[in-house]
Amino acid sequence: MKLSTAILLTGVSVTGVGVARIVQEARHQRERNEALAAGHQIEWLSRVSTNADLAKVWAKDGMDIEAYQEQMTANRMLCQLSLRHRLGLVSDQKLPFFARVLMENKACKRYWDQFGALREEEAEGDRKGEQFTRAMSLAAQTA
Repeated sequence: MKLSTAILLTGVSVTGVGVARIVQEARHQRERNEALAAGHQIEWLSRVSTNADLAKVWAKDGMDIEAYQEQMTANRMLCQLSLRHRLGLVSDQKLPFFARVLMENKACKRYWDQFGALREEEAEGDRKGEQFTRAMSLAAQTA
């Protein structure tokens, strides 16, 4: 092999590794952003589900504050499971188990009955989100 060919192949290899690294870093940055945003949402759900004054500001007109806080607690549990699934901490195989456990809780079941369709609409086009909402819907139907 000529020296110029060897140098060219080395350059192509280094470039390929560099491009792969850039793609991997971009994916990791998206994952970090998703985790950070989900963390903020879970934090807010924690506050609104434990602080009646804050819940009064956000509850629908005429809605019982305790019922609203119960729904936000259920939403927090669903968001935590969704984040764990999205990050790979809950496998696709274990997701139905966790979904069933959550839907055995009356508050989670009531929340899903009221907002499940909205959550499914929100997840459209997102493979992990669609998989999560499908598992929740199936668990809610059998609960």
